[in-house]
Amino acid sequence: METKLKDKTTKVAFSKAIDLALKHVKKDPVEGMKDITKIMDKYIMPKSSEENSAKHALERIRAEFANPSSKWASFAEEIVDEVDDHVLKQFIMTVAYNAVYKGNAKRNELQRQYNCNIPWAILFDPTSACNLECKGCWAAEYGHKNNLSYEEMEDIVKQANEIGCYFFLLTGGEPMVRKDDIIKLANEFNESEFFLFTNGTLIDDEFCDEVVKAGNISFGLSVEGTEESTDFRRGEGVYKRVLDAMDRLREHKLLYGVSVCYTSKNYEQITSDEFVSKMIDHGCKLAWFFHYMPVGNDADPSLLPTPQQRQYVCERIRYIRSGSSPYKIYAIDFQNDGEFINGCIAGGRNYLHINSLGDVEPCAFIHYSDSNIREKTLMESLQSPLFMAYHDNQPFNDNMFKPCPMLENAGKLTKIVEESKAKSTDFISPEDPKDLEAKCSPYAKNWNKTADEIWEKRKEERKANSVK
Repeated sequence: METKLKDKTTKVAFSKAIDLALKHVKKDPVEGMKDITKIMDKYIMPKSSEENSAKHALERIRAEFANPSSKWASFAEEIVDEVDDHVLKQFIMTVAYNAVYKGNAKRNELQRQYNCNIPWAILFDPTSACNLECKGCWAAEYGHKNNLSYEEMEDIVKQANEIGCYFFLLTGGEPMVRKDDIIKLANEFNESEFFLFTNGTLIDDEFCDEVVKAGNISFGLSVEGTEESTDFRRGEGVYKRVLDAMDRLREHKLLYGVSVCYTSKNYEQITSDEFVSKMIDHGCKLAWFFHYMPVGNDADPSLLPTPQQRQYVCERIRYIRSGSSPYKIYAIDFQNDGEFINGCIAGGRNYLHINSLGDVEPCAFIHYSDSNIREKTLMESLQSPLFMAYHDNQPFNDNMFKPCPMLENAGKLTKIVEESKAKSTDFISPEDPKDLEAKCSPYAKNWNKTADEIWEKRKEERKANSVK
């Protein structure tokens, strides 16, 4: 009772402080950002990296906010001006207060108690159905008949909240096929944030109105780079429909960004000045960059970037994200940013994936499981042999540019899957982990030298910066 009262009191104080700070930003951006910095120091900043693997990232954000000449301070000012007040306030409360502040404390407690991973975020698939038929999409191979019931999604979120997880990413399939249920879920769990990876083609004004009312839904819209490359993969006219969806989200003052998968074919397109500028022009505040994964029996290994191509993407994204670039968009490099979060985040260390059949997978790209949400609780799944193997072996490499047990560390995933007796979750064409390993081994061997060179260089740079 005393703990609940303390939490309620703290939450009210945090909420009031944020309200005042956001008003201050609109009147005086410099002083307003100082207020937000002070709030981050008081409520959000963890005492150590053990408490939060994103500690260093938070420290950098705080430092940027404290610098009135920083582009990130200016970027934050733009967000305050361009995003609906209710939506922005909800995002701060769900992510900053619940997921980071309150959630971290609960997760740390449970990790010590049970000696297993507890996720910061959960990615789940409401459905395998999709209104498009994109070439090479592994999700499309799952078919269109699998769905999590509303009650199952409700139970996932409820269980997750109980263990300190308040951030949910929804994919599929196309999650917008279940848009009525998503709105219902967001309204029921208004202390959680729901981020949709979507093709954008089903976003309409009526839905946007409902999202504004709920306040706790944000978006990542998928494109392949140019209009030609997007329409080639996703269908004629899809690129324009995605841009129209972005403009519609902007009109309703919602939070959204772009999601891209980089391959050997499009790596220059999706990191070009033209592409980044266009996404910003259409209101994107966030960019997710995902490394192509050769998952599935029909996957094409030729789409894997060469070491030189991957290094190019890494350097470009870091430039886009840097304070020296003109681009006001926050770019996340899902593979190469392992440097900042101590390697692989899967297996519940920071996140896990639940597919539309209820299978609990370590990662959206690791289609093996030994648990199902219809048979086990989340906590039971996190203590299963597969997830404990992740827990006991992370990080999978001392070099954080080789974070993944599948892509860069040949044989490690095979060993984990075989020892845990996990099964393939691709019910149409189950993939033997050794076959997946065979596709990744040449890539891992080729990347090894470049990864080691980058890692040693980065160690020297960090050492030099620490001396300063």
